[in-house]
Amino acid sequence: MNKRILTALLVTAALAGACADDSTDVATEPAGPAPTEAADLPQRIVSLSPTATEMLFAIGAGGQVVAVDEQSNFPPEAPTTDLSGFNPNLEAITTYQPDLVVLSGDRDGLVAGLETLGIETIVNEVAVTLDDTYDQIAGLAIATGHEDEGAEVVAGMRRDIDALVARVPERPEPLTYYHELDDTLYSVTSDTFIGQIYALAGLKSVADAADPTGEFGGYPQLSPELVVDADPDFIFLADTKCCGQSAETLAQRPGFETLSAVAEGRVVALDDDIASRWGPRVVDFLATVVEATATVPVA
Repeated sequence: MNKRILTALLVTAALAGACADDSTDVATEPAGPAPTEAADLPQRIVSLSPTATEMLFAIGAGGQVVAVDEQSNFPPEAPTTDLSGFNPNLEAITTYQPDLVVLSGDRDGLVAGLETLGIETIVNEVAVTLDDTYDQIAGLAIATGHEDEGAEVVAGMRRDIDALVARVPERPEPLTYYHELDDTLYSVTSDTFIGQIYALAGLKSVADAADPTGEFGGYPQLSPELVVDADPDFIFLADTKCCGQSAETLAQRPGFETLSAVAEGRVVALDDDIASRWGPRVVDFLATVVEATATVPVA
């Protein structure tokens, strides 16, 4: 997975959201009307979003999916192709004769091009909150004729997340963390979707100091000095697959060997994909964080 492209897209999407009018609805409403009759339900879906692909299969719509983009690597049965969600090609998409295309953003006028051809689209932008995730799952479920299954997925996620949060001990001060998106030190603040998952586990991002006004949309690029000075309680690496990062490579960076998280074994290797998608597997992401931080005794 090209994580640097993903990081750039996250930053761009966040900045676009930060610059939008406050009345703009972000990531909660599927584009276009949802089909209501069985005959109108899509039977040839193309997903150009790894997160949407995970959602579609989770709600039982996998049998209607005929093609997914090159980054959609979960679940294993997803029909992965060389289609790109980053640089979409209208002609290549139409070879799969879709009646619905799901995207995480409209790039290069793709939505207009598809709609000119009579192909329905749903655009689910990067989630800002968990409610956005729930709304997107529900929207896809309605659009594909799996409303009940979608409701079950959301209810299950809510139950699992509540159970995980109930395990989080109360602490006098929140634990701090550094979440690494890639090896150029892009990170996330507490105001992002990823940051809100950490907040559920009682953590606060050291990157908050690098983006106090939201100028960078919650995805600032940190300096090594900021990370070293902040000395976070935990370091979470979301660049293990893309960039080959680990506790060992981290310790080799100048000054990083002095970090408490490195010295005390509190560097957590994440699955890049799970940590960067806002679909049903956010439960797995939260579980990893909760389990890792449970090792720290309450003062």
